[in-house]
Amino acid sequence: MTGRRALGCVGAAWGALGVLALLGYATARIGSVALAGLDYPWRWPHVAVAVANAAFMAWSEGYRGFQKSFSPRCAARTKWLLEHPAPLPALLAPLFVMGYFAAPARRLAGVYVLTAGIVLAVVVIHALPQPWRAALDVGVVVGLAWGIASYLAALARTLGAAGYPVQPEVPAAT
Repeated sequence: MTGRRALGCVGAAWGALGVLALLGYATARIGSVALAGLDYPWRWPHVAVAVANAAFMAWSEGYRGFQKSFSPRCAARTKWLLEHPAPLPALLAPLFVMGYFAAPARRLAGVYVLTAGIVLAVVVIHALPQPWRAALDVGVVVGLAWGIASYLAALARTLGAAGYPVQPEVPAAT
């Protein structure tokens, strides 16, 4: 195996595992908070919010956010890194795969605005008392778990495809 091919393999593996580790860590961390919320008395409004939020997050975060957008794009960028190895994208592969750099300006703006929104949501939800916090965290766990599954499926589909099912949106100079 040539050094360039090895760099591509290591970079793609690091990118994929980094994304999965980030999503897995967030799922486990938020899941533990949601489980801790079961130690508090739940009334019907808490259950109603948890069920409604889980359904909403499955659709919005899981299906629309991850399955239709984030996961296919990350999978395409992972494959691109495998086929076009370069030192900086390989070193920062999880960030590259998620689109934090070497992407069109519109995509970069979207990634950074979404990240800011997630940070803000975390701060706001963290300030809520239990079991309200757990009622909302249940939906986040559903969305993140969907995200992990959809990324794995998109990765398998993309790596097995002859081309790119979704454009990786990578500048030619990267």
